[in-house]
Order: sequence, then structure tokens, then C-alpha cells
Amino acid sequence: MSQRPSSTEYNSYFDRYIRLVPDGHVTDILENSLQETSKLYSSLTKDQADFRHAPDKWSLKEVLGHITDNERIMSYRLLRIARGDQTPLPGYDQDELMKVAAFDACQLTNLVDEYRLVRQSTLALLRGLPSEAWTRTGTVGGRESSARAWAYIMAGHELHHMNVIRDKYLR
Repeated sequence: MSQRPSSTEYNSYFDRYIRLVPDGHVTDILENSLQETSKLYSSLTKDQADFRHAPDKWSLKEVLGHITDNERIMSYRLLRIARGDQTPLPGYDQDELMKVAAFDACQLTNLVDEYRLVRQSTLALLRGLPSEAWTRTGTVGGRESSARAWAYIMAGHELHHMNVIRDKYLR
């Protein structure tokens, strides 16, 4: 899918992510970010992985864990919508998930492996979607959204966090 979702296909909150996604096929973009994120995280030292750019900010390990958790949730939303399920889906509070996630206690290599597996699963899902599934819509957090919007939101969410990492963590 290389056709960007229209602004009517998602909650306007997510526009900040979708705007970051470059032109091209969203699966290619997700594949490229898989390689870039894996390479960056695989090159980190333990001290870098545990670094927080401010006391109240997440460590780099926590950022990767958050990206992975978020992709699981968004991919599930995309699956349900793409398959035509009209059951309204709830939103979620990322901060509540992070309070108990304990990503800092995990080995970085395990977090990278988990991220890679989740992304590969997402890519397999997207590659198997028939063309009509991309524009199906469903309700998430009280707002109508399309399956393709969730693919773009996933891609943009990761790009957002990678921009923050480059700007705040790896200067």
C-alpha cells in the first residue's frame, strides 16, 4: 500500500506520525526501519541503552520496548479492521503500560530480538492483506479509522521515536 490515508481515516492526534512517513510502499518503509532500528540498537553499549536524557524520560531500552508494545497494539487493531470486525476497540494509556513493563531489567539483545520478531509478524500480516482490506474501517477509541491508517501510524510512530533518539540521546 503506497496510498497515504486521508485525514478522515484516523484520529487527528495521529497526524503527527503519518506526516513523518515518506512516500513509498508502507511495507518497504517498515522493512527499512526494521533494519535501521535493529542496527542502531545493536550498536549500543549497556550504558547507552540505559541512558535517560532527563530523569523523567524513558531509557533507550524503554523506548524500544514501547515501540514494540505499541506495534503489537496497532497491528492488532489493523488486523481486526482489515478482517472486517466492527467491534469497537478501546484506546490505551502508554504510561500505564510502561509503569509495569520493566524493560530496563531486560537484556538489550532480547529487546532487539523481540522488536525484530514483532516487526516481522507485522510485515507478514501486511503482505498478506488483499487490496480491499486496506481501506476497511472500524472504530478505535471512539473514532473511525482505516486499516491503512494503522500501518502508516505504526511507521510514523517509530520514525518519531527514532528522531527523538537521534536528537536527545545520541548527540
